[in-house]
Amino acid sequence: MDRLQAMQVFTRVVDTNSFSKAADTLDLPRPTVSTIIQGLESHLGVRLLQRTTRRLNLTPDGAAYYERCVRILADIEEAESAFTQTSTGPRGKLRVDVPGALGRMIVLPHIHEFHQRFPNIEVMIGVGDRAVDLVQDGVDCAIRIGALSDSSLVARRLGLYQRLTVASPSYLERCGRPETIEDLRQHLAVNYFFSRTGRAMDFAFWIDGQAVEVKMRSVLAVNDAEAYTSAIVNGNGLGQSGHFMSWEHLQAGRLVELFPQYRHRPVPISAVYPHSRHLSPTVRVFVDWMAEVFERSALINYGLSDAPFQADRDGRDDDPDSVVVRHDAL
Repeated sequence: MDRLQAMQVFTRVVDTNSFSKAADTLDLPRPTVSTIIQGLESHLGVRLLQRTTRRLNLTPDGAAYYERCVRILADIEEAESAFTQTSTGPRGKLRVDVPGALGRMIVLPHIHEFHQRFPNIEVMIGVGDRAVDLVQDGVDCAIRIGALSDSSLVARRLGLYQRLTVASPSYLERCGRPETIEDLRQHLAVNYFFSRTGRAMDFAFWIDGQAVEVKMRSVLAVNDAEAYTSAIVNGNGLGQSGHFMSWEHLQAGRLVELFPQYRHRPVPISAVYPHSRHLSPTVRVFVDWMAEVFERSALINYGLSDAPFQADRDGRDDDPDSVVVRHDAL
């Protein structure tokens, strides 16, 4: 039995909570994964997993063995990377997940720069607004928007995201321009709803040092950020679109900003990754590169509020820009 492979398969089964998902992410047949786990349990003489029809549970022996496997595999990867990087640089596959608009507007236009710098890294980028579970879906790194809190994921802040209240000139000509927050009751909005819950996102403002949320009437709601901005540009209602998606439309006169004095405080845009990937050279160089891209991006840095901002920091690693974040905060 290849004990190193068995450790890799076992930890992936635990991380994904699925034999099938582990097989897919490791590019192995499903029966092979089952055979390896059975052989590992037979070799150790203990039961590692309790299998039910709906999920897998670690036994006490399995939990102890899992923790040791994670440390051993991380040490092996770190030791190997110390030698391979010297001559060829980081190599291997890297699976990344990014929100649709950020992926298409910020990441993909510059990805050729990353390939020029690190030609031995094969990047798989999932683009979409549905937040994946990094561990269960085998994703090495993701970009997420929003406040961060503690969990088993590590995050590094890349930039800030500002929502702007905007409308098209055609909508304002047809329905009038709201002059106060109270006037919003007389207007329609394009609402953005979250795919996972179906809940519509309230309009958010910062007034006299307080966060104020307003529920808007709507006859149209979408769950894609770019479609959301497009619907606002087409005059379907008021909206609160991300500054990097609104910038060109504002410059071209296709959108008009409303209530700039009440912009809500910006929230962080972060690269997040599991603790087990923290020392991975491929993840580290990708996150460092993304920080460079965001720092020089005119779209990201345009129009940000001057209001004081401080990210929630519930825990740190050795990176001063890193925080620990919760799974459900993604």
